[in-house]
Amino acid sequence: MKLFKNTVSIGRYGEKKALRYLKKQGYRTVAHNVHCGRNEIDLIVKNKQYIVFVEVKARSFDTKDDAAANRPSLAVDTAKRERTVQAAKEYLHTNPTRLCPRFDVVEVYLDRLDGHKVFKINHIEGAFDAKGHIR
Repeated sequence: MKLFKNTVSIGRYGEKKALRYLKKQGYRTVAHNVHCGRNEIDLIVKNKQYIVFVEVKARSFDTKDDAAANRPSLAVDTAKRERTVQAAKEYLHTNPTRLCPRFDVVEVYLDRLDGHKVFKINHIEGAFDAKGHIR
């Protein structure tokens, strides 16, 4: 049984699982936990067309019904989207690329009653745009 001391450890575990998932989908790792000023980008990955700034939201649930009613991506509010966009702009200023930037969210669903096993990963491609607006 996987036990977590706090939400930070759940978040780091979720990032690890999200990165593994993205690699299986053909993405290559650029960086993780990148600090740009006061802001942080959980994961930066790329494929042939995009450099992707990924916000990972991992949550543990007692039931799958509870998970359906409380999607982790709902925690990516307007302020978080704006901070992510600002961090991405700062990152691209110092790390220029010809790839198209994209903002994704990866939801990692953990089963609290079964040792925090991952029971679902949901990758939301282009979850928001460069102005922080939900697509």
